[in-house]
Amino acid sequence: MRSVVQSESKSMTTSAPAARSPGRRVQSLAGFFRFQAKTRGYPFLAAWAHRVSGVLLVLYVWFHILTLSALHDAPRFDAYMKILGSLPFVFLEWLLALPVIYHAMNGARLILYEVFQNRQDEIVLKWVIGLGVLYTFLLGLFMVIGNQTISAPLFWVYTAAASACVAYITVAKLRTSGASIFWKLQRISGAFLLLMAPAHMLFMHLNPATGHDAQVIIARMGNPFIKLVDLALLAGVLYHGAYGLYSIGHDYILSAKVKTGVAVLLCFVTLVFAWAGLKLLLI
Repeated sequence: MRSVVQSESKSMTTSAPAARSPGRRVQSLAGFFRFQAKTRGYPFLAAWAHRVSGVLLVLYVWFHILTLSALHDAPRFDAYMKILGSLPFVFLEWLLALPVIYHAMNGARLILYEVFQNRQDEIVLKWVIGLGVLYTFLLGLFMVIGNQTISAPLFWVYTAAASACVAYITVAKLRTSGASIFWKLQRISGAFLLLMAPAHMLFMHLNPATGHDAQVIIARMGNPFIKLVDLALLAGVLYHGAYGLYSIGHDYILSAKVKTGVAVLLCFVTLVFAWAGLKLLLI
């Protein structure tokens, strides 16, 4: 009996470190993803990644609006930016490009699938990954260089015009659809943000002062055209994020009362951040 206990304890001591090994955890996680991809397909994994990236981006947008609210006190804002300009935060900011570009590109894939009846999912997914990697690399390159200069009105004239064209094409395609207006607005706002969201992140890093110096930001936001672009971006992002969170809750919450409560809460939170953004842009 004693020898059996000793052998069991020995096996536990030898196997415990392997169970806690990060390498083993990564392997098991990779195995889980391979199993899901084999049984349910890569579009299933892409859909889950889309939802996870969407939740992360909604939280970031809320944080971003709160941070920009400090522009009313320029010294306090510059102090925040000095902290956020440290190397660990810069690295995290670069990593944020991954959910931004993936959510944008995969959103385009979903619009092609749902609205334009494109069924070549495997090919489109390869484009999503390829363009995502390219964008992330270029953004990191611009962040390292950090000395680019570009006219804000000129940059946003072309970007906003291209985004408006993409949104209009989606509107024209959805005009005869029998879907709800809220679902349509979700796809239309997604089409508009397809170019606007990655372009906004890219523009903020072409020159560090563009997004980190209070006086530069205030001067840029004083331009009426830039103010209009920022208002459209604010409205699109907040609606798209709120409806996305509602859709996730609607799929997993069974109680009708809880669903209603979540919808009311999301409306309230969205209006609070919309008011904060409006005050920032208009006052």
